[in-house]
Amino acid sequence: MNFKASIDIMPHKELLDPQGKTVLHNMKNLGFAGTQDVRIGKHIELSIEAADESAARAQVEEACKKLLANLIMESYSFELQAV
Repeated sequence: MNFKASIDIMPHKELLDPQGKTVLHNMKNLGFAGTQDVRIGKHIELSIEAADESAARAQVEEACKKLLANLIMESYSFELQAV
């Protein structure tokens, strides 16, 4: 079976996000006064071939833990769809 994984990786809320702070500052300079916080992360889409949904989930989990996310500084979540 084929699956599509949509993965979101974000810095932990406890950590400073300098890129987000820079964007927040510039948004206020551009007139977006109501903006209170900006956090910047990554969005990754994977196409996976696996025997079933459970096997596909295991592959995505392993990829996130071993390669895609730095678990010391980032958290991840994902959605999986059969294609």
